[in-house]
Amino acid sequence: MVLIKGKKNAPRTENKSIETMPDRPNILLITSDQQHFSTLGSVNPLILTPALDRLCREGTRFDRAYCPNPVCSPTRASIITGQYPSAHGCWTIGVKLPEDVPTVGHHLSNAGYATSLLGKAHFQPLATQPGSESLECQPTLRDLEFWRQFHGPWYGFDHIELARNHADEAHAGQHYGIWMEENGLPDWKDHFQEWPPNRDAPRRQHSWDLPEEFHYSRWTSLRTIAAIDAAVEEEKPFFSWASFHDPHPPYLVPEPWDTMYDPADMEPGRLTPGEHDKSTPLTRLTQEKNPDFSQWKEEFGSHGCGSHLHSEGALRKNIAIYYGMVSLMDKYIGQILDHLDSKGLAENTIVIFSTDHGHYFGQHGLTAKGPYHYEDGIRIPYIVRYPGHVPAGRVNNTLQSLVDLSPTFMAAAGLDIPGEMQGVDQMSAWASNVPARDHIICENRHQPNVLNLRTFVDDRYKITLYKNHDFGDLFDLQEDPREVNNLWNEPASASLKSDLLFKFIQAELAREQTRMPRIAGA
Repeated sequence: MVLIKGKKNAPRTENKSIETMPDRPNILLITSDQQHFSTLGSVNPLILTPALDRLCREGTRFDRAYCPNPVCSPTRASIITGQYPSAHGCWTIGVKLPEDVPTVGHHLSNAGYATSLLGKAHFQPLATQPGSESLECQPTLRDLEFWRQFHGPWYGFDHIELARNHADEAHAGQHYGIWMEENGLPDWKDHFQEWPPNRDAPRRQHSWDLPEEFHYSRWTSLRTIAAIDAAVEEEKPFFSWASFHDPHPPYLVPEPWDTMYDPADMEPGRLTPGEHDKSTPLTRLTQEKNPDFSQWKEEFGSHGCGSHLHSEGALRKNIAIYYGMVSLMDKYIGQILDHLDSKGLAENTIVIFSTDHGHYFGQHGLTAKGPYHYEDGIRIPYIVRYPGHVPAGRVNNTLQSLVDLSPTFMAAAGLDIPGEMQGVDQMSAWASNVPARDHIICENRHQPNVLNLRTFVDDRYKITLYKNHDFGDLFDLQEDPREVNNLWNEPASASLKSDLLFKFIQAELAREQTRMPRIAGA
C-alpha cells in the first residue's frame, strides 16, 4: 500500500503571506451519518437537539443543502477533495478513494494548520486486494496493535483516530476499541456483533447494552476536544473533522435514549396513493413484496434495491430510536461547542454541521436509503456558525453542496482554490445570502452500467436521468414539494424538460477540472 505520509508526498500549497495572517480561522467540521434534514429541533418540535438548535441561533441554517451522492464513501471523499465522485474516483461504497488524490487536509496542513479526523472515515472498502489495499477492512479493523502505532498522516489529516462501525456492527475496533479497553471495558467485543460473523446469533433490537460512557459519540467528542487542545498547544490553527456515526442504522441506542421518544408520537412519511403510477420502474419495484431487481444488480448488489414494504408499528419504533440516536449525538456535540467557549476559541472558529446524505422514514413508501433521488435522500441538514462573518439566527435558501466545503475552507484560510476542486467558494452566500451557485448535481453510480443515475436541481426544478434508459424523473419543487407528480412523460412539460436538459449539459461542462494550468502553446 502507498500511504501519503504528510507533507513530503502531499501536494504543495502556494500561500502568499501565511505568516502575516495570525487570525486565520480555525475550522471545525461536525458531521453525522445518514441524517434526515428534518431532524433538528429548530424545525421539528418532536425532536430535542439543543446543541444543534444553539448553532442555528448563533449561525445560519441552510434549507437547500444537498449531498453529491446519497451513499457514504463517495460523499465523504467529496467533502475532503472538493470533487465529485466521478472525478475523485471513489464512485460508490466498496471503492477506495485513491491515496494520491489531493485533499483539503493536504493543502491546509502545508499552510500550517493542524489537521485531524476523529470518528468515521469510510474512504476505503471492507475488503482489500492488490492495487486497492484498504486499512478499513477485517481483520485489520480489530488489529489494535496496528492502530496503536498508526495515527496518520492519512488523506491529508496529520492525526487520525478512527472507528468504522455503526451501532453494534462487527466492524468495531481501531482507535475506538483501544479507547474502550484503556478506559475500563476490556470485554468491549461482547457488546458488538461477532467477527467472523455468526449469522445465527440473535441481533440486538433498539436497546443497546453498551453503557453510554463507552458510546462512540462520547469517544468522538472527547477525541475531538483533545485534538483541538493539541493544536492550541502547538499554537497552530486547526482543521478538525468530528465525524459522528449516528443515526445510521441499525436502530440501536443505549438507555435511557432508547425510551426517550414514544413511537406513538412519531410521524412517518407517507406514500401518496397513485404517485408511483408515474414513477420509474426502479422505484415502483420497491412497493412489491418480492420484487425482481435482477436487472439492477451486479456482483455486490445495491443498497435499497429490495422491498421497502413496512409495517406502521415497526417504522414508528425505528423512528423513535433514530431520534434517540440523534439526541444522544447532540449531547456530545454540545460538549465540543462548550469546550470552544471555555478555551476562548469560538469567535475565531468556523463551525459547520451537516451529514453525508439523507434518510427515508416512509416517504414515497421508502425506508433507509437507496438509488432514489427524492429530497429526503439527497437534501441534508446544514448549519454554519462564524461569529462576525455569518449572520446569527438566519435561515438561508441559497443552494449548498458538500462538494463546496473544501474550496470554501481554502478561501477562508486565505489560500488559492486549487484547479482540481470542482466545488465553489460559498463564503459570499454564507455571509450575505448572495448565491454562489444556481444548481446542484447529485450522482449515484452504484454500478458502472446497470445502475447509474444523475440529478440536476435548480431553484425550482429537479430532473433525474438514468444511464441507458429512456425513463426519468422531473419534479416542480415549488408546486409539488412532496414530489408526487412526476412530469417526465407529460406532453405539457416537454419544453420544460428540454430546457432543463440543456441546463444539465451546461452544468456538466462547467464542472470540468483544471488541475494543471496551461503554460505553453504546445
